[in-house]
Amino acid sequence: MQIVERWIMARLRHQSFFTLASLNQAIAALLEDLNQRPLKQLPGCRRSQFEQLDQPVLRSLPSQPYQYTEIKQAKVHIDYHVEYGKHYYSVPHHLVKQTVEVQASDTTVAIYHQGQRIASHARSYRKGGHTTCAEHMPRSHRAMQDWSPERFLRWAGDIGSETAAVVNTLLQQKRHREQNYRSVLGLLNLAKKYDRERLNNACGRALLIGSPNRRSVELTWSNRLIPPS
Repeated sequence: MQIVERWIMARLRHQSFFTLASLNQAIAALLEDLNQRPLKQLPGCRRSQFEQLDQPVLRSLPSQPYQYTEIKQAKVHIDYHVEYGKHYYSVPHHLVKQTVEVQASDTTVAIYHQGQRIASHARSYRKGGHTTCAEHMPRSHRAMQDWSPERFLRWAGDIGSETAAVVNTLLQQKRHREQNYRSVLGLLNLAKKYDRERLNNACGRALLIGSPNRRSVELTWSNRLIPPS
């Protein structure tokens, strides 16, 4: 290729060009002449050699432009998600604690296990967020898809303002949504074990000591810090 470039430069060295278009036109004419010249050691010319050898095996360009893909190993977290770029993507839940291969492009995150693709997600750049497919969840987690923070807060508000405050804190924790929901359900179901007033008082005590979670509420009850109603 360098030989051709030097030949073109030599042929054009005495000419002046004032636009790129005029230069390209002159180069195209020289290339056409060069491709038609008979070869010294092969039959035909460059064009006939191309049409005979190269053109029949040429393929169409890909319909999509090439995308760089980064490949890395990752361990599946206990919540059946893997982390890539500080975002979390789900895989089938039976792969918890196993090692998978993440292949990430600008638009897609594909996840492989033992050479088989097990998940494919649209790439997200939201740090700390989760992208979850319902089919990757265990049955108990799928049942929670009908729940929402608003529904939990209404339920907690019916018990009392202190319970609603604890539930609101639990819903704001930086964990996967289903984990937060399980914590909230566990707390609200304590109303079946205690009566509603005592549960609300226990939540008030947990808020007072700066530990608004289910364990603190249960410890408050077990230590008899809340008088019976």
